[in-house]
Amino acid sequence: MKTVTITESSRGYKLHKPLMLALPEPQNAADQKLQHYIIDALLTKMPALVGFTFDNTSTLELAKHLLRHRTGSTATLYQYIYGVHRFSKWLNTQPDQLVKNCQDQDGDPKPKALAQTSRLLDDFVANLQAENLAPGSVSNHVKGVKALFRCNGLKLELPYSLPKRVVYNDRAPSPEELQLLLDIANLRERVIISMLALGGFRIGTLVRLQYRHVKRDLERGIIPIHVHVEAEITKGKYHDYDTFLNQEAADYLRAYMEIRRKGSPTGRTPSENIHDESPLIRDDYCRHPKVLSPGRLHHVVHNLYIKAGLVTKKPLGRRYDLRAHSIRKFFRTQLASLGMDRDYIEYMMGHTISTYHDIQMKGIEFLRGVYLSSGLSIRPKTRISKIDALKEIIRAWGLNPDEILTRDAMTQPHRTVIDQNRLEQGQLAQLTTALRQQMLKEIRENQPQKSTNCCLSSSSPGEIRTLVGGSKARYAWPLHPRASRTMFPS
Repeated sequence: MKTVTITESSRGYKLHKPLMLALPEPQNAADQKLQHYIIDALLTKMPALVGFTFDNTSTLELAKHLLRHRTGSTATLYQYIYGVHRFSKWLNTQPDQLVKNCQDQDGDPKPKALAQTSRLLDDFVANLQAENLAPGSVSNHVKGVKALFRCNGLKLELPYSLPKRVVYNDRAPSPEELQLLLDIANLRERVIISMLALGGFRIGTLVRLQYRHVKRDLERGIIPIHVHVEAEITKGKYHDYDTFLNQEAADYLRAYMEIRRKGSPTGRTPSENIHDESPLIRDDYCRHPKVLSPGRLHHVVHNLYIKAGLVTKKPLGRRYDLRAHSIRKFFRTQLASLGMDRDYIEYMMGHTISTYHDIQMKGIEFLRGVYLSSGLSIRPKTRISKIDALKEIIRAWGLNPDEILTRDAMTQPHRTVIDQNRLEQGQLAQLTTALRQQMLKEIRENQPQKSTNCCLSSSSPGEIRTLVGGSKARYAWPLHPRASRTMFPS
C-alpha cells in the first residue's frame, strides 16, 4: 500500500481540500489505468466515494468491469458507485460485507441470503420513493446495486420491473429565445450556444473538441465547417459521425480564436499559441489553457438562461425545463421543420441508426450539401436575397422550396461545394427549374379544356365537317340539338 495525496483533479483544477488515499501498488499498466479511471470519475463529483471504492474489493471489481467490458464511462461509474454507497449507508454496512453474506465458503451463491437481500433492496426502493425521487433516479440506484452483485458472481433481482418514465421534461428553446441569449452573451458564450444549436453536439462531446476538428475548413473559409467526431469522445463510444457548423457559428468561432491568439485586453488571459491539440473552448478561469468541464459548461448556459429571464433562480419543480442539453433539441426540431430526412438528422447528432453506414458512405461533400441546403440558422436574415424572393414565389405556387433544395442535395452525392456564391447560383437554378416545371404542369393540365372550348366556339350549330379534298365526311355529327331534330325527324 502507498499513501497518495491528491491536490488537483485530472483536468488541473485545484481541490478545496487535499485528499489522502491509501492505494495498493499497481502491478501493471492495467492496474494503474484502473486507479486513474476511478479517481477521474469520482474525485470532482464526490471525493468521499474515491476512498469508499478503493476500500472495498467488490467495488473495485465493479469499476474494473465497467472499464474493461463496457464503455469506460466515468458518469456510469459515478452513478453506480453512488447507488451502492447509498444502499450500504442505509444498511449501515460495507459492500464487501453485503457480497460476503450472500456467498458460502466456496464462493457459491446462497439462495436464502440473496432472497433476503432482495427484500432489503425492495425496502430501499420504498425509502427512495418516500423521498420523492424521480422514477429514473430510483432505477439508477437499483442498477448500481444489481451491477455490484453481478460483477461479483451473484444475481440479485427484484420481483418486478421499475418504471423509468421521465418526470421533469425539458424542451427545445425557440429561435427567439436563442437570439436573446446571443444578445447578452460574451464571445465565448456565443460560441457555446451556436455550436450546441447549429452543430447538435452533446455537452460531453463539445468540451472535448480540439482545434484540429475545425482547423482545415475554418482556415480555408469553407462553409459549412465539417466536424468529424471520433468514437472516443462520444457518449457510449459506439461509432464516429460527422456534423457541420454554418456561417453564423463559424464567424463566432473565428473571432473567438483570434482573441485567444492575441490575449485579453486586460492582460488577465495571456496570448495563446493555438495548435491542433488546443481545446476548442477553454476555461476562462485559468491563465493557461485548460479544457472546460461539462459542469462548468452547464453553469455557463444556466447563468445565461437566468440573465435572459428564461428561467427563475429556483425551479418550480425539481428541475428546469430549459437546460444546457435543451439547446441540442433545437438542432433536431429545426432541421425536421426545414424538411431534412430524419435519418440524416439522427446521423449528424451521433445516434445509432440502421442506415448509419449507408449515410456515411455518401461522403462528406454530399452531407455538407444536405446540411447547407436546409438553411439552418438562429438569427433571421436581415435582407431579402434573390433566393428568398424566389422562395416566396414558389410558395405561392403551392411548393415547398426548402424541400426542393434538400431533395436536390440528396440526389447529387458527388457534388462538391466550392464557395457561397457558387452554392447560391446552384440553388437559384434549382428553384427556377422547379418553378418552371410547376408552371408548365399547370398549363398542360388546362390545355385540353381550352382546346375543346375553342373548337365549340369556332363552329356553327349545325355544321358538318368536310375532308380536305372537298368531299363530305364519312360520319357527320350534329353539334346542336335542333340540327339533330331537323336531320332525323321522329
